[in-house]
Amino acid sequence: MTTGQQGWRALSRLYHAFLTGSLLRVASRRGSADAAELLFRIFRRQHLATFLPGLDKLGLTGLPHAVACAQYHYLSNQIGGVRVEYMPESDRKAWVRYAPPRWIWEGTAICGVTGDMSRAVLRGWHAHNGVTLKNPRLGFVCTKQTPDGQDGLEGYYCEYDHDLAPDERLRFSRGEEAPPFDPDKAPKLPASTWPQERLDKAARNYTMEYIRSLIPEATDLFGPLDAQWLIGGAARLVGMHFYDECRNMLGLSGAGAEGFAEFFLRMARAGDEDVARAPGGPRDALTIVQNGWRLMRGIDPLHPQTFDVWNELWAGCLAAHDRFLRWNGHCAAGGFAFSVTPRSFNALPPA
Repeated sequence: MTTGQQGWRALSRLYHAFLTGSLLRVASRRGSADAAELLFRIFRRQHLATFLPGLDKLGLTGLPHAVACAQYHYLSNQIGGVRVEYMPESDRKAWVRYAPPRWIWEGTAICGVTGDMSRAVLRGWHAHNGVTLKNPRLGFVCTKQTPDGQDGLEGYYCEYDHDLAPDERLRFSRGEEAPPFDPDKAPKLPASTWPQERLDKAARNYTMEYIRSLIPEATDLFGPLDAQWLIGGAARLVGMHFYDECRNMLGLSGAGAEGFAEFFLRMARAGDEDVARAPGGPRDALTIVQNGWRLMRGIDPLHPQTFDVWNELWAGCLAAHDRFLRWNGHCAAGGFAFSVTPRSFNALPPA
C-alpha cells in the first residue's frame, strides 16, 4: 500500500466517524426531528451536486431510469465501502438493499438512530431521483428500515403508469420482500479502469463529500453558535477517540509537537490540501500554514464558523496525542495558520 493510500484511508476513517458522531450528537441533544432535518438537507445537497455527474461517470445514463437509479446506488456506495445489493426485476422495477452492518451507523451507533432519521435519507435522495431525471412517474418504495429492527434498508425504484404527486414519490410497503441477491446479475466496475488505488481515493472523496455537506447545512439549520456546540463538539470528541487508530493507519509514532505536526500534515495532504511547516520557531512550538481550503472549495457563501467547527476535529486529535499541548487554528491571508504550543496553566493559590 502506498503512502497516499494510507492517508486516504485514515482520512476516510476520521471523516466517517465525524459524520456519524455529529448526527448522533444532534439526535441526543436536539432530538430526532432536528437530526432528521439535518440528514434530509445533507442528502438533498449531495444528490443535487453528485447524482447526474455520477450517472455519467459510471456509464449508466442510457439505462431505464429505475434500473439506472438502483445501479447507481449499488456502484457508488460500493466505492464508498458500503455493503449494498442490487436486484433487478424489470426495466421499470429494480431493488436496492443496504445490508447490515450499515456503513453510516457503524457499530453500536445503530442503537441511537430513529426511523425518522432513516426516512430523511430516503426523502433527501431516493425520492428526488425522478425529479432530477425529469421523470414524474419514477418513485421509490421502501420495504424495510434497519432502525426499526428489520434486516437492512431496502426498497425498489418503480416507474408507474401515471405521474406521481410529491407525497407519492416515497411510499412504504412493509409486507414486501426483496428477492435474493445474485452477484452475477449485478453491475461491476471494470478492474482496468478502477484499480485499488482509484477505489481508495474515491472512498476518500465519498467521505469528504459528506463533511462538505454536514458543516454548512448544520450552520444554516441551527445557526453558527449551536452548530459550533453540536457539530464542533462532536468533532472534538471524535478526534480524541479516533486519533490513535488513524495515526496507526499512517504508521506514525512520534511524540510532542513534532509528532503531531507530522500527523496533521499527512492527514491534510491526504485531503489534497496545500500545507507546509513554517520555518523557524522553538522546538516545542511550531506553525503550519495551509493555502486555500480544498475541502470547502466552491461552496459560496461559506460562513466563517465553518472553519472553527472543522478545526475542533484536530484540537480533539491533539488532546489525545498530548494533553499538555494546545492547538490554535485561525484564518490567514489566502488560507489558515495552525500552531502547536505548550499549554499554560495558572497555579492554584495555596490552600
